[in-house]
Amino acid sequence: MSEETLHSPGQSTAQPHVDPGDEGYSKSLKPRHVNMIAIGGAIGTGLFLGAGGRLAQAGPSLAIVYAVCGVFAFFVVRALGELILYRPSSGAFVSYAREFMGEKGAFVAGWMYFLNWATTGIADITAIALYAHYWSMFTAVPQWVLALAALAVVLSLNLVSVKLFGEMEFWFAIIKVGALLVFMGIAIFLLVTGQPIDGYIPGPQLITDNGGFFPNGLLPMIIVVQGIVFAYSAVELVGVAAGETENPAKVMPKAINSIMWRIGLFYVGSVILLAMLLPWNMFQKGESPFVTVLSSIGIPAVGDVMNLVVMTAALSSLNSGLYSTGRILRSMSAAGSAPKFAGLMNRNKVPYGGIMLTAAVCVLGVGLNYLVPATAFEIVLNFAAVAIISTWCMIMVCHLLFVRKTQAGELRRPLYRLPGTPVTQVATIGFLLGVGVLMWFDVPAGRVTLLCVPIIALALVIGWFCVRKRVNTPSS
Repeated sequence: MSEETLHSPGQSTAQPHVDPGDEGYSKSLKPRHVNMIAIGGAIGTGLFLGAGGRLAQAGPSLAIVYAVCGVFAFFVVRALGELILYRPSSGAFVSYAREFMGEKGAFVAGWMYFLNWATTGIADITAIALYAHYWSMFTAVPQWVLALAALAVVLSLNLVSVKLFGEMEFWFAIIKVGALLVFMGIAIFLLVTGQPIDGYIPGPQLITDNGGFFPNGLLPMIIVVQGIVFAYSAVELVGVAAGETENPAKVMPKAINSIMWRIGLFYVGSVILLAMLLPWNMFQKGESPFVTVLSSIGIPAVGDVMNLVVMTAALSSLNSGLYSTGRILRSMSAAGSAPKFAGLMNRNKVPYGGIMLTAAVCVLGVGLNYLVPATAFEIVLNFAAVAIISTWCMIMVCHLLFVRKTQAGELRRPLYRLPGTPVTQVATIGFLLGVGVLMWFDVPAGRVTLLCVPIIALALVIGWFCVRKRVNTPSS
């Protein structure tokens, strides 16, 4: 892709910000890796497992929530994509926050993202252990042992090379997408043939005859929004991967643009199909809606297969969390706002210091699995939701500041752009803040989490005053 194609004409050609944390990486991620990372970031346990309980709560209107949240998730990743084409960086939005908001902004963005993935990692190893207990051969193994084993395996593979990370994510995504395509194929066959499922004839009438799209009114649909946002929480991962691929200007637009139709196909499409196969109130929390349907038509071993798929999704999330925080923390370490240890790289050009720091927090999650195995998952999940709201807001603020500099002629804006600026950014930030307000109505978990926000803010302030004297002035 030529320079003329990348940038709009007539604007400044000043040298962009240089981030010292970007040096030394291997450009080993291939286009197929990046494309599958983009898919994998948009598809996870929020769909495979969480959609059952949300269907039971909001009915078919869940499809509308997935669509609306998907649009805002796309705005976030599209804004990040424009920043990537302006300047690819393994530090991603932390690097952009450093450039446009200063070191304080980068400090907040980086540590909130670390909080997101560290707590998500704890949730992931907890989920993996719970899924493993589904099989009788693991029933006698303590939950904390399974959680520790999962962390050890994924950590070891993540430290080998970025190429191995890419391969793992590629195959994890293949499994997830393959499972969804098989289900959708079966669902369409059942709709076309009209084969009864548990005494119900599949079709649109199962929606219209059971209260329509809003069987419980609008309020349940609004309340589930916060959970859906978290289900999309890894879409920004593609921005971190940009720093380790050879031609991000060519690869990233294609990968990012595909996220929108994948959300429409897999999330919205799956929910509509589920609602046309069985009445919405046949689904339940704690059981995959795909298992509910497929077991009703007598497909053998469907529970085992779907349990393997959701375990794959959790392993993929853990793998991604270790990968992304390793790169983010290295960028912060290079600027002095994270420990020097977090900036260390091994001979395979993997930032093992940051990865090990995230893994150390996940070990605390192993302790939670030992002390409170029944509630370990819920304890950490809401903190991850607050952190991802913060991260997405920071991305949009960085993009607003970037566009302002391009309008002033200080920087050049790529032709690959977030449409509708500044309305798009302001609407997205407003939506995300609204999701934060909705957490207050999620009693008790969401309310307790929001009450902890001042504590998180205080920790960030104390942390900044501890590191500010050694923070480097960014080069530009």
